[in-house]
Amino acid sequence: MTDQQVNRLAAASAALATADAAGQIASLRSDVPSFIVMDVMRAALEAENAGRHIIHMEVGQPGTPAPRVARDVAARALQNDTLGYTMALGNDALRARIARHYADQHGLNVAPERIAVTAGSSAAFVLTFLSLFDAGDTVALPSPGYPCYRHILSALGQRSVLLETGPSNDWMPDPDDVLRAITRDGIKGLLIASPANPTGTMISRERLRALTDVCQQHGVRFISDEIYHGLTYTRPADTALACSDDTIVINSFSKYFSMTGWRIGWMVVPQRLIRAVERLTQNLYISPPSIAQAAALGAFDARVELEANRGVYAANRELLLAELPKAGFTQFAPADGAFYLYCNVGEFLRDTGPQDAAALARTLLDEAGVALTPGNDFDAQRGGQFLRFSYAGTTADMAEAARRLQVWAGDRA
Repeated sequence: MTDQQVNRLAAASAALATADAAGQIASLRSDVPSFIVMDVMRAALEAENAGRHIIHMEVGQPGTPAPRVARDVAARALQNDTLGYTMALGNDALRARIARHYADQHGLNVAPERIAVTAGSSAAFVLTFLSLFDAGDTVALPSPGYPCYRHILSALGQRSVLLETGPSNDWMPDPDDVLRAITRDGIKGLLIASPANPTGTMISRERLRALTDVCQQHGVRFISDEIYHGLTYTRPADTALACSDDTIVINSFSKYFSMTGWRIGWMVVPQRLIRAVERLTQNLYISPPSIAQAAALGAFDARVELEANRGVYAANRELLLAELPKAGFTQFAPADGAFYLYCNVGEFLRDTGPQDAAALARTLLDEAGVALTPGNDFDAQRGGQFLRFSYAGTTADMAEAARRLQVWAGDRA
């Protein structure tokens, strides 16, 4: 919760006490900004319903379905299983398979008892923030960054402080940033995502270790968002578990495993915290969805199909990095992983204003039929100069989007 929201809460308490009890009054903790990308998606769908063909580059989700083997396992479960509640932390077979994943991919021995299967990574963030922090505690987040981090913290009565990143620090916080936040803001936690949304950048192993070391030395809880692991193009991503066991790692089946709508993810939790997470899960969610757990277990056997999907993203990335500059989009953050390009579009904003990427996104939807997300979603201070391009669709769609943007830029010249 920001200082402004805290002040508003105090100022509004008397008014709420005298409000009509029958009125529809939303709580102040629900006063979080909208997730702008979802608003863009709605506008794009409205355009499609009106008969237009829109290229979707706004939403960060794969254009492919869940892997075939995952769907086959789910189909068999629908026919043969009761699909009732599982244990709160997930079924034992899936927890054991996730633990094996860390041995296979990172050479790490992670006990299955430290794995909590969750209703998507979104539930994992709620469980993490509730189990680690009290109301009023402050957590440091990178900026630009995934907006729901700070929105969830705010809804839980917690605070966030933003660590500005950019070309000067490779779009990732460094230890000095964290030390300043410890001294100035009294942070209780630090959350890092690598590969990151919206920039697609990855943290180096050396900086990751330096950050975990600083957090351990000062009693700051370290949280690593690793939901884009597997989707890298220059080198494999490092897990924070290789640097410290005293961290919470969050991952998901949504991105690499192409299972966004199944709402299934996981956490790796220090042993001493797992019971707190279990109690919270029992009360908030009862258990993760059974059908999604069955499919997720099957998804681990779909490596050939999943790597083929990653090959499509790699081709899309190369295509756009070659073709978008021809439309004038040239200033990209390093696109190390995920499926995003984060582009400074300040040169396009002379007519609309220096901080109006949202207006540019509306123009490109209306005039070019390409849906993009303005950076305002990810960085309230500087995001008005940026657009995020998601290249998770088909290569044919990415080529058509580049062609449309080139035509639009030519008409504009």
